[in-house]
Amino acid sequence: MSASTHNQSCKLALSEAHHAQLRDHLFPGDGLEAAAIMLCTQSALHRYVVNQVLPVDHCSCLARSPDHISWPGTAIEAAIDLAEAHDLTIFLVHSHPGGALWFSTIDDESDREVMPSLFEASKSPLTLHGSAIMTPDGAIHARLYDRQLAITPVSAVHCAGDELLTWRVSEQGELMPKPMAFSAQMGLDLKHLTGCVVGVSGTGSIVVEQLARLGFGRLILIDFDKIEFKNLNRIINATLEDARNGTAKVARFASTIPSYRSDIEILTLEASIVSREAIELAGLADVMFCCVDSLEGRQLCDRIAAAFLQPLFDVAVTIPTRQTSVGIAIGDVCGRVDYVKPGGSTLADRGVYTPETLRREYLQQVAPDELTEEVAEGYIKGIADEAPSVITLNMRAASDCVMEFIARAYPFRQDPNYRRARTLFSIAAGEEEFVSETDFIHASNPHLGRGIIEPLLGMPRFSTSEVKV
Repeated sequence: MSASTHNQSCKLALSEAHHAQLRDHLFPGDGLEAAAIMLCTQSALHRYVVNQVLPVDHCSCLARSPDHISWPGTAIEAAIDLAEAHDLTIFLVHSHPGGALWFSTIDDESDREVMPSLFEASKSPLTLHGSAIMTPDGAIHARLYDRQLAITPVSAVHCAGDELLTWRVSEQGELMPKPMAFSAQMGLDLKHLTGCVVGVSGTGSIVVEQLARLGFGRLILIDFDKIEFKNLNRIINATLEDARNGTAKVARFASTIPSYRSDIEILTLEASIVSREAIELAGLADVMFCCVDSLEGRQLCDRIAAAFLQPLFDVAVTIPTRQTSVGIAIGDVCGRVDYVKPGGSTLADRGVYTPETLRREYLQQVAPDELTEEVAEGYIKGIADEAPSVITLNMRAASDCVMEFIARAYPFRQDPNYRRARTLFSIAAGEEEFVSETDFIHASNPHLGRGIIEPLLGMPRFSTSEVKV
């Protein structure tokens, strides 16, 4: 794995449901401050993920006024007990009914009094705890403390719902405005985001190219494969020399992107997403783009995005064929883009993969003779073509995928975003279809906000013996 060494700012991510729960509780309509507690997991010490919200009963507070609240010790003790099992980070949250998105002198004094008690119960000397405020419009501002009570600002708070909400506060204590889509300011705003692209081949390479040129400040690229001659007709930036040398796909982008971006950080991992190292690296991202071919890879991306509360954009293309009297012919040329928000319907809920299709894919890899019928592989179903000429189809799908991200992060569409949880297009028929989030039935997701709690992603195969639970 390669990476630059500059320090990353701290970020906090919460789901749409957590945000609604906080807002409803912190603003009951009486104009008085209210309190809640967030229990968070973390990834690499700089990205915090809300696992659970604990509302503090209004009646248990010793005092509540428009600009002051007195916390009950029992609520904090209960939070400490819950956090202790997995050494979770505790954020003490209260409302500012007046709308001020900065910490007051009273807030500073309260933190200095309460924070030491949180550290007394922490197992790890590296664990940080924090405080946060919410204003009536739903904006959140947060900060972290170490054991010496030195403050580390949380640079951004992310909430991925139908829209991708981000709250960043300037040094002057002002909320940074959301820029207009496609503007130069949007490119500058994207410098604060980390995107992860899993699979950087035909479609994924074009997604990477777009994200880099749009302005993402950091990209995490994960792919186990190397460039071959058969890839040269569809992998952006791949060269004959790469094919001769067997250059890793991720390495090609790590060397190419800095030739036109001097202000970007590239982290690469030449490995399958089905590995602990890849999961932990992907968990650092603010946004996940899944561009893999395998169902197992999609399952892992699905779980990672839920565990680390990341918005997930999954893209796929295919060319179904049909049998005619003169041979095989094109049946359709189509693509799919799914947007999955944390807490919404997952790729599993949408039938992108099932236990049966995962099993069949596994058998195709390890025991193909056990299958009773052929499983079609590749872009063109039913045809074994190692170098299909599909870059135009890949470009259409990759563009739709990144455009979906822009529409969520910098809304510009006339239709509400919830109506476009899935986009399906048929180039052969000249049609485009949209499926709403409400059209999918989703089950309770046990991986939501799990972060790095062991076993990782709830899968014992990714556990480490060094972690004691």
